[in-house]
Amino acid sequence: MGACGVALAAAASHGGDTLFLGSASTMCLAHAPVLLALFLGYRQFRTATLAGLVLGLGTVLFAGDLVSRHYLGSRLFPMAAPAGGTLMMLGWLLVALGAFFRRADLPK
Repeated sequence: MGACGVALAAAASHGGDTLFLGSASTMCLAHAPVLLALFLGYRQFRTATLAGLVLGLGTVLFAGDLVSRHYLGSRLFPMAAPAGGTLMMLGWLLVALGAFFRRADLPK
C-alpha cells in the first residue's frame, strides 16, 4: 500500500489529476504504516486483525475508485468511494476499541 501511495503521488505530480490521484495517494500513504503496526501488534489486541482487514479493504475501495475515475473515467461501482471511506472510519474505531479490549492472556 505504501508503494502504491508513492506511485500515485508520482503519477499525480507528473501531469496527473491531483484531485483524484493525490487523494488516493494520501489515503494509501496514511494507512500503510497503520496496517504495518496492526500486523506487528496483532497479538496484543483482539481487534487488530479485524481493524486491519477493514482499514485495508476501505482504503483499497476508496483509492481504487479515485484511480478508476482518473484512468477509466468511471467509478468502480456506485458508492465505492463512500463505502471505502465508511470502512476506513469503522477500521479506525476498531483500532481505538483495541485499546480497551486487550487479549486476556497477556500481562497488563
